[in-house]
Amino acid sequence: MKSILTFIAGAVIALGGAVLMPGVPTTLRSSLGLAPPVQAVGPAEGAEPASGKGHAHGPGEDHGDEAPEGAVRMSEEQIASARIEVAEAGPGSVARRVSLPGTVAANAERLAHVPARVAGIVTALNRRLGDTVAAGEVMAVVESAEIATAKGEYLAALRTTELARVTYEREQRLWHRRISAEQDFLKARTDWQEAQIRLDLARQKLAAIGLGGAEIEALPRQPIEALRRQEVHAPIGGRITARPKMLGDAVSAEAEVYTLADLSTVWVEMAVPPADLSFVKEGMPVRIRGEGEMRGEGRIVFLSPVLDPETRSARAVVELPNPEGAFRPGGFATAEVASEEQRVDVLVPRGAVQEIEGETVVFVRTPEGFEKREVVLGRGDQEGVEVVFGLDPGERYAAANTFVLKAELGKSEAEHSH
Repeated sequence: MKSILTFIAGAVIALGGAVLMPGVPTTLRSSLGLAPPVQAVGPAEGAEPASGKGHAHGPGEDHGDEAPEGAVRMSEEQIASARIEVAEAGPGSVARRVSLPGTVAANAERLAHVPARVAGIVTALNRRLGDTVAAGEVMAVVESAEIATAKGEYLAALRTTELARVTYEREQRLWHRRISAEQDFLKARTDWQEAQIRLDLARQKLAAIGLGGAEIEALPRQPIEALRRQEVHAPIGGRITARPKMLGDAVSAEAEVYTLADLSTVWVEMAVPPADLSFVKEGMPVRIRGEGEMRGEGRIVFLSPVLDPETRSARAVVELPNPEGAFRPGGFATAEVASEEQRVDVLVPRGAVQEIEGETVVFVRTPEGFEKREVVLGRGDQEGVEVVFGLDPGERYAAANTFVLKAELGKSEAEHSH
């Protein structure tokens, strides 16, 4: 019995030593009645671990020069061909933007209704609808008895004044020589002054119906048949948007012959609700989005101090440069008013940010191309967003057309998984 216990104790001691010392020779283990040691199978050196994104290669496969996970290899030529813009991370400003619907209208300060100014008959229309005219250009001619009477009164007053001046100068010389009485001299002076007053009134009457100073001065040299003609001049330069009269039409003094609009600047009229009035101020810059791809930048030139009783909103007017005439009066537009600007350390365009497998990433430039990097975003507006974590100032990243990199990354991972 004692020998059996001694054998069992020795076997236990041998077994413990085999466990603690896996390097015991196989022959000794066999003599003790133990099983061969079990070896843990690990990945081969340089082999890729099996996962949902890849597969284990056999010993005979060629691994090649594979890119690290999340990397997209691209040459400079490929980057340029894909139109991927690379920028350097840096500070910027984000702002709260208020979007307001609006309507494009002609600039009221550059809009002119051109009247006939005298009652008569339209005998000439020199410009057609849509033509561009310069300020002072003759646009139409109206023949009128009224203008003939006014010009005749001026010419008569001009001759009367000249005659009164000559009489006054003669009486002045005679009175100085004590030839004529002082009473005659004083009467001649009074007549000349009254003639000058009548001449000034006749001149002002002609100016009131549209004659310029040069035209008035040229009246004495005009033929008699030209006295009934009234030229209608363009008060501003612009484009003709309306021509309601035809040749031979009878017109009154206030009748509109043309409408002119200088569309090099236009207005965008908006209705600002009370909730947004605290963010909108006169003089603020505004970005305008028109129909289609039209874009522009203007400035608020008027904000009504009172609310419209029907809409309960305040009227705001944006003056918008329109040198190419892309914005047409009557069209719709959206005004984006930026307010509450705040400075951030790292600001990237929204086009630089992509969502990949639930992660918010940007693509950082590397010597081989790009690699995705998870970032944490902060404040932002419609154009840019702050990067709170994941991108440092000075790092270069893909700022535009990053969907190309997202597609290339997805294609690479799909090929690798098979």
